[in-house]
Amino acid sequence: MAKNLPISGRQTRAASSRKSSVRTARKPAQSQKRDAARSKRAILDASLIEFSTYGHAGARIDMIAERAGVSKPLIYSYFGDKDQLYAAALREAYVQIREGERDLDLDHKDPETAIRDLVDFTLRHFMQKPWFISMLNTENLRGGETIRQIKDVADIQSPLTDELRSLLDRGVAMGVFRPGIAPTDLYISIASLCYFPISNMHTLRAVFHAPIDDAWLDQRSDDIGEMVIRFLRPDPKD
Repeated sequence: MAKNLPISGRQTRAASSRKSSVRTARKPAQSQKRDAARSKRAILDASLIEFSTYGHAGARIDMIAERAGVSKPLIYSYFGDKDQLYAAALREAYVQIREGERDLDLDHKDPETAIRDLVDFTLRHFMQKPWFISMLNTENLRGGETIRQIKDVADIQSPLTDELRSLLDRGVAMGVFRPGIAPTDLYISIASLCYFPISNMHTLRAVFHAPIDDAWLDQRSDDIGEMVIRFLRPDPKD
């Protein structure tokens, strides 16, 4: 019986009981955090689809809630109103492509291979995650109103700019790239060449009978990569 235990025994049991109660109390909190993270992830994924399909004006919170399997009040609790949710989805679209670029590990590849890999990734990302182009189209139609209000948008982009600057510097030092290329200008050129075939795939199929299949994309990736590499190479006359 507890009352017959010596003082030290009762203290040990009490301490053990307190530790057990702390562990028990922590489990629901940890579970709640995991559930909250899963719910936020589901809401963002559903929002990317809804906003990219119907635009800012046509998107509906109730459809996002249904797709995400959550309640509308939970969405408002996590993200605020529709404008705030759209801003979170737009930010997420940028985060996803920047995370994919970091996984390319461009710093540990020779400069030409790194450029070709970046081109291929960009083209595939536009194809495999069509909400990126759609979200950008929507935001540009809105005059860039929301993107200017995302406070860390420059921080999201800066790792890519830094990586490209380092890549270009290495290429110049090795004599395979010419100097004077700004990293942001280079990326805009790459993104532009990859953007058109994907953003206009339906009209390209109808007008030019372009198949836009895997083999066609492989060829586009090779061609765009070659264009960019030739642009970066030093002029043989210099």
